[in-house]
Amino acid sequence: MGISISHGVQNTRSATTIANLGKHLAHALTAREWRQVSPLFDGHVRTPVTVLPADADLIGSILHAAARQPSMDPEWGRLATELGDAAQRAGRAGQIWKWD
Repeated sequence: MGISISHGVQNTRSATTIANLGKHLAHALTAREWRQVSPLFDGHVRTPVTVLPADADLIGSILHAAARQPSMDPEWGRLATELGDAAQRAGRAGQIWKWD
């Protein structure tokens, strides 16, 4: 069963895909950045998830930073960008970012 992510993520993503993205993020981010996003990407996410707008905007920025890292595989970078875009749309609209 897939995870549906609000604010423009087109397709559901499996928990395995989210966890695999997390492995790539862990190598592309600083330790501080990883700690900020790891609850969503460490392989232990439990839905539903609600992320406050300010946190969503921050997570979006972190995901975009990871996607730009030369060490990030382009395919995983595209997924990080897609999720980062959705997170920032939620944050900038002052809305909860939801994962169901």
